[in-house]
Amino acid sequence: MKYIKSLFLIAIIGGTLGVAALAGIYFYIKPDLPSVTVLKDVRLQTPMRIYTYDGKLISQYGVKRRIPVKLEDVPEKLIQAVIATEDSRFYEHYGIDPIGVARAAFNLIITGEKQQGASTLTMQLARGFFLTRDKTFIRKIKEIFIAIHMEQVLSKQEILELYLNKVELGHRAFGFGAAAQVYYGKNLKELSLAQLATIAGLPQAPSVLNPVSRPERSVERRRIVLLRMLDEGFITKAEFSEAAGAPVTARKHGAEIDLDAPYLADLIYNEMVEIYGKEEAETGGYQVYATAPSDIQQAAQDAVVRNLHDYDERHGYRGPVTWLWNKPAKDEDDEPEENSLALTDQNKQWTPDEVRAALDAVPHFHPLVPAVVTQVFDPATQEEEPSITVTDLNGVERVINWEGLDWARPYITDSRQGDEPETASDIVSPGAVIYIRMQDEQWRLAQIPAVSGALIALNPHNGAAEAVVGGYSFYQSQFNRATQAKRQVGSNIKPFIYSAALENGYTLASVINDAPINQWDATTGVAWRPQNSPPEYDGPIRMRVALGKSKNVVSVRLLRGVGLQKAREHLAKFGFDKDEVPNDETVSLGSGAHTPLEVIRAMSVIANGGYLITPYFIDRVLNEQGEQLWQASPAWACNPCSESGEQIAGATAQDYSEDNVEAMLEAQLNAEGGLGKGLPVTTDDSTEKRSAPRVISAQNAFLVADMMRTGVRANGSWSKKTYWMGTGWRARNILQRDDLSGKTGTTNDARDTWFSGFHRDIIATAWVGFDDMNRNLGRSTRNQNLINRNPEKFNWLGNAMIGGEDGAKAAQPAWIRFMQKILDGVPEEPMAIPEGVVRVRIDRGTGKLTRRTDHTTLFEYFAQGTEPKVFVLDDEIVDPAQGDENTAPEPEEIF
Repeated sequence: MKYIKSLFLIAIIGGTLGVAALAGIYFYIKPDLPSVTVLKDVRLQTPMRIYTYDGKLISQYGVKRRIPVKLEDVPEKLIQAVIATEDSRFYEHYGIDPIGVARAAFNLIITGEKQQGASTLTMQLARGFFLTRDKTFIRKIKEIFIAIHMEQVLSKQEILELYLNKVELGHRAFGFGAAAQVYYGKNLKELSLAQLATIAGLPQAPSVLNPVSRPERSVERRRIVLLRMLDEGFITKAEFSEAAGAPVTARKHGAEIDLDAPYLADLIYNEMVEIYGKEEAETGGYQVYATAPSDIQQAAQDAVVRNLHDYDERHGYRGPVTWLWNKPAKDEDDEPEENSLALTDQNKQWTPDEVRAALDAVPHFHPLVPAVVTQVFDPATQEEEPSITVTDLNGVERVINWEGLDWARPYITDSRQGDEPETASDIVSPGAVIYIRMQDEQWRLAQIPAVSGALIALNPHNGAAEAVVGGYSFYQSQFNRATQAKRQVGSNIKPFIYSAALENGYTLASVINDAPINQWDATTGVAWRPQNSPPEYDGPIRMRVALGKSKNVVSVRLLRGVGLQKAREHLAKFGFDKDEVPNDETVSLGSGAHTPLEVIRAMSVIANGGYLITPYFIDRVLNEQGEQLWQASPAWACNPCSESGEQIAGATAQDYSEDNVEAMLEAQLNAEGGLGKGLPVTTDDSTEKRSAPRVISAQNAFLVADMMRTGVRANGSWSKKTYWMGTGWRARNILQRDDLSGKTGTTNDARDTWFSGFHRDIIATAWVGFDDMNRNLGRSTRNQNLINRNPEKFNWLGNAMIGGEDGAKAAQPAWIRFMQKILDGVPEEPMAIPEGVVRVRIDRGTGKLTRRTDHTTLFEYFAQGTEPKVFVLDDEIVDPAQGDENTAPEPEEIF
């Protein structure tokens, strides 16, 4: 009895000391325990996903890849696999598993090592959210207390759902939804039992058990998971055998990108980072919807890529990337180019795997595919055409027919090309590493374009970006030329100079002398002699024709008539920074440097009837639950506006202070609590849209737009000798529409080329030039191989065009190809004539009123009150049909 009392006393003392020790430990670590609020509001770090306006995923940003899933959407077999493997008594314990703890303690006593952690799912979750993976006693004690605390606050279902979304599973995948995408490119419900068992086995050691890095270890771990499921009665023996014997099908997948639009995505990402900060933007789970629809964005990307290849092909082939074998003897002593691949042993016998490895080392990005030439076929008779056979990066053998090769005459300089090839061996030889690409459903020889380009499209009524393309490939150059490249705009400035002239007494019928200018500058001792390009002069010419033909000297004379400072102030109305507008007469020829975004914003004023809209790229922002946080509320080209954004008849203008789109977005997102602190859900209940500021009259905008309409077509009658062509004639000839307006632009020596044009509901600006601003675009000579394919229209569009490069040949084709896609099936809709515009018949030569109705006359538009008041005299009338015979114009030389 004495011994029993002693043991009882010892037990009481030991228990008391144990409780005291536990209490002491609890109060020691209490400051580190999460609050009930924190546990109830656990936030998963989810990457930002960016979508097109219509919901196509274009990019994902964030170090941690996570696809949150609801517990009801998780396959039952995955839940069973996780519970069987990680915590078979999950539904029985209260955060810690006494049996597991005892097993781990026994193992520690026997081995002296902390090999088993006895962690339940709840403890693993506690560690994942609040602790580290360090194997220390204090961390384990904290883990136990946090787990018990979590079990008191959260239900088993909530804990399990958090675990399934939080656990790290390798290759930056966090949560089983992300793991299914990373390893199999599928969602969870599409995975087989073998695949589910594979990812269920990852939590123990994701870096060494994942099926991509260590497939053999993954198979062993999968078998253990399946055995545990079999032991728990979750699967049958037949299911076990089938799943255990299944092959490893995992490989690393990227995010499920529906449309790769990296220039647009990067623009939006940087805007979100500026608002939120990098960490919050990348982990807050924001779903950001761009203003650009997927079909319009894709059309813009295709147009830019095709246009740059067309330019590059007409200037010649620069040769193979390198050779794997049979390097031509004449090149043996050539110095390797910077960043070129090192040549390997010319006598080496290449295996298919070695060829694929060598091709994989070649820099490549869509649409280019590296390939090695394995055979060159030059037929003995003309009944067959030359061709080559290649093996591409994926080991696929492809045949490139003559149509995909015959463009490849040698490149000499940007203005000189060699003779067109006659055989395939004139171009390449076996062993050459080349690029190929798909065009019009056929593979063809290709090269990385040396030239750069950009295209941006807006909705002219509210500034929503419809497409943004900043270059040939974001993976080649991340510099966004659409929004960042300030380049001289050339003749793209002229519509604004003509708008200033209309504000200062000129009309579309005003006659200006198209004659050379010689201006002596006494301060420099140099004469300024602006010239037309080409250097042809028509003498007295009406303003409409002068803009359509892009007459340089007329633009200078109009600037002088308006006054330099007045013209600069007028340009500032279109959104140009006045400090960046040159303070000399060269401004009339486009010597100022502006980005395509600045140019298209200014052109939108002309397209929308006189309002300065603000471009924006984000339509709406949702949180990870799909709740709307913010919706764009742009200013519209109307005042006042109906719900549809259309002008209300009889409305009067009111002042509007333009907000910077990023500042406006930030202010709304930061409302009520600041960044990342419970962002409010905002809704727009207003039925009246905000009005953009009116900067020019509706009459002025219409008259300039109509001048630009005749600048993209042929005008007059050839038989009556009133025929003339606008510099952008290709637009009307190819698109066969009369509801388009546009303006070409070319700078000195064709260093920069532009085309800006619009339809009623969309406006786009295209730019082409070299990133090296000292390099001009040169010229191309005839390639008879290409001309023979379309002898009558070879100079309209594509890689066969000849002559000096300019806005019409280098930049406008991208705009045309873009509009071809997006206007397909859209009915023509002529511009509405605003109130205050009248139409009267005038004499073609003098711009005066006329009583004639023949070919010497035409109808012209005027702002009411500015129409001519004087009739032309009979002796002032010049009948072009009675003049000397003229030769047909050469439209391909018009810029």
